[in-house]
Amino acid sequence: MLQILIAPLAAAIIAQLGKLLIKSNGLKLDWPSISSYSGMPSSHAAMVISLATSVGLLEGFNSPLFFVCIILSFFIIRDALGLRNYIGQNGKILNDLIKNLNGNKIVGAEKYPRLAEKVGHTPAQIIAGSLLGFLISLASYYIF
Repeated sequence: MLQILIAPLAAAIIAQLGKLLIKSNGLKLDWPSISSYSGMPSSHAAMVISLATSVGLLEGFNSPLFFVCIILSFFIIRDALGLRNYIGQNGKILNDLIKNLNGNKIVGAEKYPRLAEKVGHTPAQIIAGSLLGFLISLASYYIF
């Protein structure tokens, strides 16, 4: 039963570490990517797909808890693909507007922080994270 907790957490951690290694150039690690919201693979997808897979394997793919996990996964993945991409677009537009205020003495750009522009995932990042989560849950099921 502990697998239902450990496998999704392991999937999320491995996905975040994967972002660190993928964004790095081999010589220098890109440490800020370890806490990034976007990037390859999606840790959100890895975690919720791992959770659903673990519950399905242990409780049955016809159990009510498995269906709750599937619905939860749908909302989290939909948010990572859609809503957070819109938030990134808004961040880019606001950053451009603030940059244009640079010469304005009344409302200077230095008062405003730079907003994140990459906070969502691409479909490929979601698929990679989902596969990672599924494989980690499958492996932990057969190992433990």
